[in-house]
Amino acid sequence: MAHNRHSEPERLGMQEPGMTSEDLEQLLGIERVRAEEAGRKTEEYLRDLQRIQADFINYKRRTEQEKAEQLKFANAILMLKLLPVLDDLERAVDTVQPEMAGLNWVQGIALIERKFRSLLEGEGLVPIPALGMPFDPNLHEAVVFEEGDEDETVVVSVFQKGYKLGNRVIRPAMVKVRGKRVAANGLPPQEMTEEKSS
Repeated sequence: MAHNRHSEPERLGMQEPGMTSEDLEQLLGIERVRAEEAGRKTEEYLRDLQRIQADFINYKRRTEQEKAEQLKFANAILMLKLLPVLDDLERAVDTVQPEMAGLNWVQGIALIERKFRSLLEGEGLVPIPALGMPFDPNLHEAVVFEEGDEDETVVVSVFQKGYKLGNRVIRPAMVKVRGKRVAANGLPPQEMTEEKSS
């Protein structure tokens, strides 16, 4: 049996009456070019779609971060407004005379102070340790300085508690510190006078 060689258009049934195999080959070539062009456009549309999708994901992430930052800022402002109330409640509890400590209303005030502090701490409020700690200008605001022999400046008294909201300081502790007096150049005053005379 002889192998019948047909052109590709003939095998695909594209041949119409009156068309030569050259016409069919040319038609097939045109269709291949159109298919390649359609494939390129499809790839281009796919790339555009992927880029738009990535842009949307980035936009969504960015807006969520902005909302979270705005919420943190709003919480910080609210906490700052509530801190004086907490300060007053703590002062009221701390100044109760021992003979009044057993009275119901005094115990009620103490309970309100504990609940209020617990509520704020539940929202991320953290007291800043101060008394006996080395002075840290990022956490403490020195309002009184007492000269002493300590090499390190230490907090010796707290006038107002400081607080953080998470890791961010929202109110530094107002403190009294003691240590060696240091000039602007970082040297104690005695060393400064020695430095000038040499």
